[in-house]
Amino acid sequence: MKILGIQVLRGPNIWSINRKKLIQMRLDLGEMEQRPTNLIEGFRERIEKLIPSLQTHRCSKGEPGGFLARIEEGTWMGHVIEHIALEIQTLAGMDTGFGRTRQTKTEGIYNVVFSYIEEKAGIYAAEASVQIAEALINDHEYDLETDIQRMRELREMERLGPSTGSIVDEAISRDIPWIRLNKSSLVQLGYGKNQVRFRATMTERTNSIAVDIAGNKDETKRLLQDSAIPVAKGVTISDIEDLPDAIRKVGFPLVFKPLDGNHGRGATINVKTEEAAKEAFEYAKNYSRRIIIERFITGYDFRILVIDHKMVAAALRVPAHVTGNGQSTVQELINKENEDPRRGYGHENVLTEITVDRDTLDLLAKKDYTLDSIPPQGETVYLKSTANLSTGGTSIDVTDLVHPQNIFISERISRIIGLDICGIDIMAENLTQPLPENGGVVLEVNAAPGFRMHLAPSEGLPRNVAAPVIDMLYPPGKDARIPIIAVTGTNGKTTTTRLIAHIVKSNGTRVGFTTSDGIYVQNTKLMKGDTTGPISAEFILRDPTVEFAVLETARGGILRAGLGFNKCDIGVVTNIQEDHLGISDIHTLDDLCRVKAVVIGAVKRNGWSVLNADNKYCIKIANNADSNIAFFSMDEKNPVITEHCKKGGIAAIYENGYITIKKGDWKIRVEKVTHIPLTFGGSVDFMIQNVLAATLATFLWGYKIEDIRMSLETFIPSAAQTPGRMNTFKFKEFKILVDFAHNPDGFNGIKAYLQTIEATEHVGVISGTGDRRDEDIKETARIAAQMFDRVIICQEKYLRGRDQQEIIDLLIAGIREVKPEMEITINNNGNDCLKYIIATAKSGSYITILSDTIDNAIGKVSEYLDKEFGV
Repeated sequence: MKILGIQVLRGPNIWSINRKKLIQMRLDLGEMEQRPTNLIEGFRERIEKLIPSLQTHRCSKGEPGGFLARIEEGTWMGHVIEHIALEIQTLAGMDTGFGRTRQTKTEGIYNVVFSYIEEKAGIYAAEASVQIAEALINDHEYDLETDIQRMRELREMERLGPSTGSIVDEAISRDIPWIRLNKSSLVQLGYGKNQVRFRATMTERTNSIAVDIAGNKDETKRLLQDSAIPVAKGVTISDIEDLPDAIRKVGFPLVFKPLDGNHGRGATINVKTEEAAKEAFEYAKNYSRRIIIERFITGYDFRILVIDHKMVAAALRVPAHVTGNGQSTVQELINKENEDPRRGYGHENVLTEITVDRDTLDLLAKKDYTLDSIPPQGETVYLKSTANLSTGGTSIDVTDLVHPQNIFISERISRIIGLDICGIDIMAENLTQPLPENGGVVLEVNAAPGFRMHLAPSEGLPRNVAAPVIDMLYPPGKDARIPIIAVTGTNGKTTTTRLIAHIVKSNGTRVGFTTSDGIYVQNTKLMKGDTTGPISAEFILRDPTVEFAVLETARGGILRAGLGFNKCDIGVVTNIQEDHLGISDIHTLDDLCRVKAVVIGAVKRNGWSVLNADNKYCIKIANNADSNIAFFSMDEKNPVITEHCKKGGIAAIYENGYITIKKGDWKIRVEKVTHIPLTFGGSVDFMIQNVLAATLATFLWGYKIEDIRMSLETFIPSAAQTPGRMNTFKFKEFKILVDFAHNPDGFNGIKAYLQTIEATEHVGVISGTGDRRDEDIKETARIAAQMFDRVIICQEKYLRGRDQQEIIDLLIAGIREVKPEMEITINNNGNDCLKYIIATAKSGSYITILSDTIDNAIGKVSEYLDKEFGV
């Protein structure tokens, strides 16, 4: 078996609109295509022994053991690999269960699709599942535990931390979109101008001065002390020569901690001798130049969490420890404690495994213990000097036990320091009494407190502390999204996208849009190239200046990675015609329809799907859409339009020379097509269709008819407004048209337009695209032969795996089928070709350059035009 490719789908895709995170592995089964599992002796026994938890997989039988029964009956290896990939992820702490395996039109080649939690772990699972299957087929030993541990490590490297993850999960539950902005914990909630950002548990509202204060423990203590908050007595030093004086001032027992440390790093508690004090000082020096020395306060370690200046949770934190039984060594007790199913690797479970480090050994040494010592029955042996969960500590929720005065003190501290989210560490006998009464003190204030101890305490009620964070960032009435109109289809996508963006922009809204020639915000091109995929869409949605997004969405991006957004307000399908067939398992128009339908599947239920009623595949999409439907048509008597409007539906139609909105029986005329520059005086049908789609989409969004009319009248087809779409250049003796038509339907559209143009000679410059089918290349050439008097082939690029001459031969063959005697010139150098065209142009001739055959044709033709007119 051979993996031919692995794709990561991160958004709505052809396999599932709702399950956005999928791995798609293209797998060649090779000889295993002829060997289903029932023909592999002992296969079921071996797979059940290696991965016994596969017993829980129901498969199509819908009951536990269903998958193993399928193996017994006989199933193909692609299906087996799908289930292995899912189960080994579950065993690595990433429970996920969606999978599909489908044979392609090529025998033995399958698409194996399964969900993932963390991307790198999902890719690893894809590769490992094939290796596991091969080992089982050949009855070889396999070290499954190594794979599982590696996936755990990948998970911990890639996943969001528990605090960040809880905020994201809460946002998802409220239908707030999110984007991860780096490989760490920087996250954007919402889109465009309505976005907010946070990192771990610091938000964009977090005051930088407050963070600086909280990071300086000495400064924090001084501010709190000046505000009558009880704090531990202490001093700060940076030189060991000052240590004796500090000990005299504070007095044993002591706590040493780095001034700007966190997570308990570098801290030592209950220091009782000068020798131990020197060691503690040197240890803390590893983490900070200045060291805080405080009086060691006896009592319990509490954490109070304050969000938006309101206390939301409190926990008693207990350092990692074991309890002696009089028989086991400390190490054996640690091993047994780590067997607790609540403990896991990293952050995968409620508790973290206890590891042995310097802090552990130092604490044991203070009791004259080693890891081999046997503590007596019932003795508690502390293994860490701080109670952080990340080092194996436990937490007990005490939120409901906090005295009102302590709540007041905590909320006041958050305002004194100035933090919107803060964790307050308190040492006290309890929190049920006011701190001034029981001698409790505030130890420090944390600017990015962990949420894990509150989300999943080892005892007591879990607290959804992420909810008040979202409440703060998105109070009632604040929207997280911006309007999104997504445009797909075979032809007309770019022009429709640009026209919609123009209408939005003309109505005073800052629009960001993506097209096949670049990414734009308002009037500025920010990125050049074909930007119709999910990365480009996310680029716009990340931009904090964008108020409205219009996203051209092509098939390639959908197939490669899914959509770059999870929902849109309006989805537009211009048409579905033969193009790009034979690529990425898309062989028929039904296949292509399934790809384009992904955009309509992502439309909100209360949103609108705008579809072409003159195209049977668009009608097919409409029948399965889960949103409001609106149609556009060149024929008001189209049966689909008639039936749709009879039911009170909305449509855009071309009738009596007008672009018209039809609502039920009512007609609202928008504008006469001869007044709309984009239609070239009403002579270009495909441009009228683009106008219908854009008019309908913006009308449904809520723009007024008069505002749409004005926008249609001011959208001038040109190299600036619509590059590569019907761009006409008027020289003194001839004209040149540049258009990026690249498939038979696009060529036919140009052909219809050229029939309205009088010229002494029609000259065409064409090329083929290497990744199209032979028949598609030949068909474009046949159409070219019908509309031109002579043809120049310039096959400078777009070979895409083919030989240059092979494409030229197909074009010539197509032309000769229609006009055997047509004059054909071959010139594969773009610059020379353009020189030749202009040099041989006859007076009154009309030259059409199609499919961007000449690199930067618009720019180069413009240069020649400037020279002619002396610009």
